[in-house]
Amino acid sequence: MFLRLKRISSLALLMVFILILLSANYHCALAQEKDGKTAPKTEKSIMPLVTFVEIGSVNCIPCRAMQPIMKEVEEEYKGQVKIVFHDVWTPKGKMDAAKYNIRVIPTQVFLDKNGKEYFRHEGYFPKEGVVQVIKMQGVK
Repeated sequence: MFLRLKRISSLALLMVFILILLSANYHCALAQEKDGKTAPKTEKSIMPLVTFVEIGSVNCIPCRAMQPIMKEVEEEYKGQVKIVFHDVWTPKGKMDAAKYNIRVIPTQVFLDKNGKEYFRHEGYFPKEGVVQVIKMQGVK
């Protein structure tokens, strides 16, 4: 009888532990959705035709001049162009600068839909030039 009670207690304790874990996972996922950190669930993911990677710094004057251009391109070509900014003065940004073999900032790296680099520019890049480059990949 004592062994049976001990076994039932152990199983009950195990079930309570599992329920706590499941509950914590559910609440964590719910919090991420509220924060907007998870992608909205859609039936079909939209892959951008171009990823525009800007490697620069928030303290660099030509880099700061690129910020409004990146915002305009992101708004005008939403869903077709993904904008990514890496600040070289952060630890992650330094790694990204090394990954892309950056010599000067700002540098713009354009990747096709497969993630392969198809164009690179060093220095300030006017919007007209950016638009011309993204249209090379069929952006309309």
